[in-house]
Order: sequence, then C-alpha cells, then structure tokens
Amino acid sequence: MSAVWQAAWAAVKRRRLQTTVISIVVLLSTATMVIALGLLDAASSPFERAFTEQRGAHAVAAFDTGKVSGKQLADTTRQPGVEAAAGPFGQTSVSLAPGSVAFLTGPLTVVGRADPDGPVDKVKLWSGHWATAPGEIVVNETPPSVGTMAPFPLGKKIVTPDGTRLSIVGYAYTLSRTADAWVSPAQMEAMHPTATQMLYRFASAATQDDVKSSMSAVTAGLPKDSLLAAQSYLTVKQDIASGPGVYVPFLMVFGILGVLVALLIVANVISGAVVSGFRHIGVLKSLGFTPRQVVCVYLLMVSLPTVLGCVVGTVGGALATKPLLTSAFQGSGMDLNSVSLNLWVCAAAMIAMIAVVILAAAVPAMRAHRLSAAEAISAGSAPRPGRGLRIQRRLSGSGLPRSVSLGLGLPFARPGRSAMTLAAVLLGVTTATFATGLVGTVTQFGKATTHASAAQITVQPGQPQFGETASKLDDPQIEAMLRGLDGTRHVTVDAHVPVSIVGSAQGVVADFLRGDSSTLGFEDQVVTGHWVEGPGEIAVSSAFLHKRGLEVGDRLTLEVGGKQIRTTIVGSLMGQQESLYADWGTLSPLALDVSRLNSRFQYLVQVAQDTDIGHFTSAVRSADQGLYSRGNETATTFTTAVVGLSSVLTLMLAAVAAMGVFNTVVLNTRERRRDLGMLQSIGMTPRQVIAMTVTSMAAMGAIGGLLGIPVGVLAHRVIMPIAGKAANVDLARSTMDVWHAPVLILLGFAGIVIAVVGAYIPARATTRLTIAEALHNE
Repeated sequence: MSAVWQAAWAAVKRRRLQTTVISIVVLLSTATMVIALGLLDAASSPFERAFTEQRGAHAVAAFDTGKVSGKQLADTTRQPGVEAAAGPFGQTSVSLAPGSVAFLTGPLTVVGRADPDGPVDKVKLWSGHWATAPGEIVVNETPPSVGTMAPFPLGKKIVTPDGTRLSIVGYAYTLSRTADAWVSPAQMEAMHPTATQMLYRFASAATQDDVKSSMSAVTAGLPKDSLLAAQSYLTVKQDIASGPGVYVPFLMVFGILGVLVALLIVANVISGAVVSGFRHIGVLKSLGFTPRQVVCVYLLMVSLPTVLGCVVGTVGGALATKPLLTSAFQGSGMDLNSVSLNLWVCAAAMIAMIAVVILAAAVPAMRAHRLSAAEAISAGSAPRPGRGLRIQRRLSGSGLPRSVSLGLGLPFARPGRSAMTLAAVLLGVTTATFATGLVGTVTQFGKATTHASAAQITVQPGQPQFGETASKLDDPQIEAMLRGLDGTRHVTVDAHVPVSIVGSAQGVVADFLRGDSSTLGFEDQVVTGHWVEGPGEIAVSSAFLHKRGLEVGDRLTLEVGGKQIRTTIVGSLMGQQESLYADWGTLSPLALDVSRLNSRFQYLVQVAQDTDIGHFTSAVRSADQGLYSRGNETATTFTTAVVGLSSVLTLMLAAVAAMGVFNTVVLNTRERRRDLGMLQSIGMTPRQVIAMTVTSMAAMGAIGGLLGIPVGVLAHRVIMPIAGKAANVDLARSTMDVWHAPVLILLGFAGIVIAVVGAYIPARATTRLTIAEALHNE
C-alpha cells in the first residue's frame, strides 16, 4: 500500500494543473449541492421539530357562538380519531385605532385563554408574562434572532375604535397561528366574542384529506353551518416551507449541472492521464504493480484533490446557507435561532460527491487495468494515424487558412475526449441560458408586483408615530394637489385598510383603489380570472388563495370596523405576500371613516417620460404640507438575492466549463507536441499555432452554444413553475416570455467565449517551446 501511495502522490505532484482543476471543480459543485440540500431540508425539518415541541394543532376551528354551545363543543373532543383538544376559547376580531403601537396594523384575531400551556398548542412565552388581569394582552410575535435588538417593548398600548386600551404585557409565538393576540377569558367576555375557537390534534393527519376527514367526523353531530372556518396545519407548514423552498428548484439545477460538469472533467482528466501515461503504466507493472494496484494509483490520484475540494466546498456552502436560511424564514413565525444546517446535509454532500467522482474516474482507469506491461510500454500516447486527417484534407481545399482547417480537424483525432469537452461547454451554455431566463422572470415578477415600472413615485401623508409631520391636507385635497403638479400623468389613491375575514383566524391589509388604477398594469399580474371591474369584486394574490385554501369564484365576507360586506374573488394575481385588492366603491355602503381604523393612505403617481423624479419628489416635500415622497424601486430583496446568486453560480459553472476546455487543450498539446514542433519547423508561426488550437475548441464551443440554448430554455420552462409552486406563487404568462432575439444571439456566442477563454492560455504556452524542445522525445 505504501508503494501505491508513493506512486499516487508522485502523480499528483507531477500533474499539478489537473489536480488544481479537479479541486476547484469539485469545490464549486459541492458548495452548490450543500446549499441546495440545506434549503431542501430546511423546508420541512425545523417546522416538524418546533411543531412537535409545541404540540401544534392539526386543525384550528372557529364555530358560530349562536349555533353551537360549549357543551356540544366539549363533546367533539371525545370523537374517534381525536388525540387531544383544547378549548373552547372565545374569539373576536379587533381593529386598531390611531394611537396604537406602531408595529401592529391589525385587525387582530384575539383569543381568550387562561394560560399558554395545554394539551394542544403550547404557546411559547418569550417576553413578559401572560395576560391574566383586565386590560392586559399578549401579542403573537416571533422572538428576535441572536444578535439583534428586540423591537417589541412591553407596556405599549393597543387602542380599539371604541376607545378600549389594552396594555401589552408579554410576547409569545405559536407555529399553529391560532391567534394574533391573547387576553384572559374575563377580558374576552368584556370584548363580546364573535366566535368560539377549538384546537384539535388527530391520530391521523399526514395529508389534507386526513385532516378534512377528521374534521368531518368531529363536526358530524353539530348543527349545520356552525363551523365558520377550519385551518389545517399543513397549510401553515406549506407557507413556512415556501421561504427556503423558492430557492431549492433552481439551486438544484445549478447543483446538478455542476456535478455533471465535474464528472465530465474528472473523466477527461483520468482518461488523458491514462492515455498520456501508457509508458508510466508499463513501468509500474514491470516493477511488480498488479493491475488493481495500478487502478488504485489513478483513483487515489483523483481522490486527493476531490477530498480537498469537498471539504472546502462543504465549509463554504455551510457558511453561505446560514444567511439564506435566515432570510428565507424571516417573518414566517419560526424561531430563527432554531433554524440551522443539519450535519447530515454536509456529510451526504461530501460522501456523494466523492463517490460519484471516483466512479467517474474508475471507468477510464480500468483501461490501465487491461493493458499488459509490454503493450503499455510499446503504445504511444499520440492518437492513431489517420484520425482527423481525412477531415483536415477535405478542409484544406475549402479556401480557409491552413491553421483554421487544421484546427477544425483536430477534435476528430480524439473523438471521445472532444465529446466530453463539447458536453462540458454545452452544460456551461445551458447554465447561462437558464440563469438568463431566471433573472428575466424574477425581474419581471418584481416589476409587476411592485408597480414600479408604471408608478414611479409613491407619496404618503406624514405619520406622527414615526416622528413625521402630520399632513395638513385631507385625502381629496392631497389627490387634487398631486394632479396639479407639473409632470403628473396619473394618480391612484391606495388605501391600506386592515380587514378581517369572517371565519378566519388571520386578518389581512386590503388595498382599496381609487383613481387611475387601470394604468398600473394589474392585468399583467392576472393568473386566472380577471381584474376587479366594480364594487363587491376582489382580486387576491395566489399566495392568499393557497394559504387559505380558496379558489377564484369563492365568496368572502369582509369585516371592516365592525361592519361586514360580501365580496367575490374574481381574479388571482401573482404575489408572494397575502394581498387583497378591491375597488373604492366596495367601502361606500359601509359609510366608514377608514382613517379611524389605523389605515394608511398612499398615492401612486405616474409622471411624464421626461420628468425628473428627484425634482418631482423635492417639489412634493417643499410644498410643506406634511407629505413624504420617494421614487419606487424595481428590485425587491428577493429579486436582488436571486439575481446575485444566479449570477455567481453561472460565472462559477462557466469558469468550470472553461477549465474543462483548458484541460483538454493541455492534454492535446502535450500529446501532439512533436507534431506542433514539426509544423513550426516547416514555417508555421506561433500565431498560426494559437489560431489552430483555439479554432479546434471554438468549433466545439459554437456547437455547444447552439445545443445548449434550447436545453436551457426547456429547463427554464420546467423549473420556474416548480419554483413558483414551492413559493406558493403562480406565475403569469408575462413573466415566462423573457426570451428575445438579441439575448439568444448573445447566448449563442457564450459557448465560443467559454471555449476560447479556456483554450487561449495553454495554446499560447505551447508556442513558447523551442522547436528542439517540441521535437524532443517524451
């Protein structure tokens, strides 16, 4: 074994270039796989652990207090299949009035609960104490991550529209999302509950059908329509998993492409090492090395840089995964301190990568196993005579420069090696094409969902709770003033009004639009159905539908300021957040002063093309009316993260593909060193030698570019809907049509660029050899 190790270590030191290439390729591929697997694992594992620890509710049910009694609800806990239950708890929806704590918008689903413990949904109290006295309330907030300051001070007041003031005495959180806040049962009685909440854990709850079946059994003996709504824990789980889940599909694509490129390059390196080292193999066998030991030498030679690359890549991938996990789970309700990368992910990535690389190396290494010592010593490393010559002779009569015609025929001298190099270039172009489509889709998504491409400026009245000066103008006056400014084309009034949905434990901030909303491009966001056409119609984000198990055509009862209105969902829009849009006329029958409901107005302004955005915003502020304006950004945090990540990974894999070309040219020039010396001796200049070598690779780059583009486009068409589904987002057609002729033409040259970059340096190095050195026997 000592002799095998010494021979392998000598081979590693002798082939430093190939060793470096393998290490870098494996490092980049391993890092990508660690990130992808880490996010894939995080999409479910942290939730399962925390949900089990809190004994989360498989179903959160709200019942009509006028149709079902407490005794009847207590009887449901003894139904077959019910493992545990908690309740009944009084429940009501509370809107917030101006003067409430600034970080809450409302409305809040408030539940009357005596303590945070119980057989179901053990609420984790992380600050303050539980609400036990009148006027006290505990708010559902996720604890801040390590190293950050808690932005939730105790003692702040929640003010309701009827003047009731509740003091925040504690902060707690629950993954089951059973409430936005909790009060004591006595306080809940004073607030006049509008529903009764029950929490259930079932013996069988692995699928949505299991939860629905169990809920049907629970409510079988209750009066008709007594169940207002029921929320499955699987909906919550899917919502939380959508954070890291959105990154997983395209990261897996990059990871798989990286692994394939790594396999091709490793196989190419070992194949070249065997072919160029026939004499070395013969010497080893003549010294007493068995065929198995010779194979072990080559496998050990590739294992050393592979292990090094895997270790460094795993560490780098682990370091990159942590901030991605923190960003993905931010605001999801998960305790960020409990979200981490599992060790099995690192171990699996390392072991799998090492095994795959060694397996890829074993195939060409077996060629050394079959050769006898005499065959190996007598065999030459150069390709057999006649390979490529016929092609070169035919091209010589084409009128092309001789260096070009010779270069175009070189790939046929080693067809197997050329095929692997072509495949590496193809995968590089596929990566670039897929990444271009990914960036285009995400950018289009960001523009559509932020309306930044339509409304360039947002104007808001000052909010005193944030230290701003209150507006001196009311809503109609602000709209009139903005329409009168130079450069204004369209103005849309957007009132963010907290509303609750009858029967649901979670409220939402709805956008009620007035003015020129038809110019904001909402139609481009529509996935199914149509945009709002009048009062009583609402359009909601696909995330809203998925999280609540709704469909276009369903009717919802909205509660605003204690008053209710029936609406119909007429359209599904793109969007990662829960969004609800309605016409201003929907509010008219309620005769409400929404300014008393902790609502917020903003004015979306579209200006003429030649209008200076900075000058316009300055004009709004200089009016000294308590208005604050800003230019809209087209790039969201998610857009920036995806564009940055995909750009880095694309450059990495393109560089890896170029390394594959680099390695091929090195092997080819070493094998054909005497041929190159002979060409130079009969008058070929160094520039012609470089042209010949670069042309041989550029031809494969062109073919790889033409083949890689349709493969990349197909990958984009398949993966983007999967990524959208993982994020609970449906994509509109406008976000998929991102391919244009100029972009495709540039991508067509990507393969040539990769090939030329990889071939130029070793081709130039070849010309530095003197003719005598080139003709010297190996």
